[in-house]
Amino acid sequence: MIVTNEKRTDATQPRYRSLYWLLLLVSFGMFACSTPKNITYFKDLSDTLPNAAVTQAIYKTPSIQVDDILQVTIQTLDPNATAMLNQQGQTQPGLAPAGTPVTNINGYLVDKDGNISLPMIGKMMVKGKSTDAVRDEIQAKAATFYKDPVVNVRFANFKVTVLGEVTKPSSYIMPNEKVTLMDALGMAGDLTIYGKRENVLLIRENDGRKEFVRFNLNNSNLFTSPYYYLRQGDVIYVEPNKNKVASTDMQQVKRISIMASVLSLLIVVASRINF
Repeated sequence: MIVTNEKRTDATQPRYRSLYWLLLLVSFGMFACSTPKNITYFKDLSDTLPNAAVTQAIYKTPSIQVDDILQVTIQTLDPNATAMLNQQGQTQPGLAPAGTPVTNINGYLVDKDGNISLPMIGKMMVKGKSTDAVRDEIQAKAATFYKDPVVNVRFANFKVTVLGEVTKPSSYIMPNEKVTLMDALGMAGDLTIYGKRENVLLIRENDGRKEFVRFNLNNSNLFTSPYYYLRQGDVIYVEPNKNKVASTDMQQVKRISIMASVLSLLIVVASRINF
């Protein structure tokens, strides 16, 4: 009888192994994360063609609004006069990328009436105008006092905020006013592996209203969007994909722990059954 029992035990070993591997494969299929999809940008552009042309949106120069800060520089042949003219007005608290100290923004604040006040030149209405138009007006007025003045006007607080699944979420002061969606994402260090590339949200305030626009980074049509060029104060939000949501879901962690315990129990019970 002892020999017979040993033979029966040896015969059931393949069954135990089969059951063990079956349960292991089922658990792996239930808990393993799927490979992230839609990671590649502009998937609609064929990689077999040497060149591809996409019509880009027309850039519109942004207009100056109340509470904007303008940096105005006037260069003349007289160094003393130049130093006086380039004394910037108000100093405003600035914003810097994550990990860098907060800086100050020097410039002329557009008041509630849409004006700025410049040395020698006085008060000027700038609201609703482009920086190019304001530059020409300042240059014309400065020419009455100085010979051949050179004037530059730019936004000192052209701020864009990038939030969500990017490497460096923060508010960024842009070096120029011709900024694209891709420029902002590049400054934020690009999307993380968990970023949902087919549903990037742009939030824009326009005449007291909030506008919400969706972009699909997998499609080159975003270059034709009238929102491709950003405006001062735009907010970009990158939504997390399902893999990120699952990885931070505590309920999912609890379910996995319970199922793992049940699986271990089943394996122990199966190993003690004599078929």
